[in-house]
Amino acid sequence: MISHPSRHCTVELQALPSRIGQVRRIVSAQLRYWHLDPLIDRAALGVTELLTNVHQHARPDKSCTVEIELLLDRLTVSVRDHDPRLPVVADADEAVGVAPLDTCGRGLAIVAAVSESWGVRPDGDNGKVVWFTLPAASEAKSRSARPPRRAAQKPAPLFVELDPAPRAPAPAHAPARSAVVG
Repeated sequence: MISHPSRHCTVELQALPSRIGQVRRIVSAQLRYWHLDPLIDRAALGVTELLTNVHQHARPDKSCTVEIELLLDRLTVSVRDHDPRLPVVADADEAVGVAPLDTCGRGLAIVAAVSESWGVRPDGDNGKVVWFTLPAASEAKSRSARPPRRAAQKPAPLFVELDPAPRAPAPAHAPARSAVVG
C-alpha cells in the first residue's frame, strides 16, 4: 500500500541565465511547500548545474523541461532537452584535474556529489533526460513523527453588556427581569 501519494511539478523554459535563477526559486518554493526544506540546497544546486549544461551545450535550441517528483521516499529532479547527444562524463581522475575556479566540466561532478544517484537516458529520437535523486525518507519520517498541526484556536468571544443609563431598581412587587445578551 502506498502511504504517500506522488507529488509532481513540471516547468518548461528556455535555459537562459535569468530563467535558471527563476527555476531554482520555483524548485525551492515547491520543496518548502512539500515540507522538504532540508533538500532545498542540494536540489537547487543540482538543477542549476543541469540547466547550465543545457544553456552551454544543447542544440538546436535551449528549450527544456524541468520535472521534480516525490515518490515515497525519493525526490527525483530531471531536465529534458531536445539535443540527442548524451553528455560526455569525465572520469574521476579528470574531474580532480579541473582547476578550482574553472567553471567548465564540473557540472555533472557536482550533481554526482550532491545526489544519491544520477543518470542520463535518451528520450526518443530527439532528446535526452538527465536526472538525479535525493533521499527523502528521513524527511517523511520526521514529518510523521511530529504531532499533526492543529488549527489555530480562536479565542472565545467576549461579551460585554454596555448599559448607557443606569436603571431604576424594580419595584418589590414586580417580577425580576432577566438580561438577554445578544
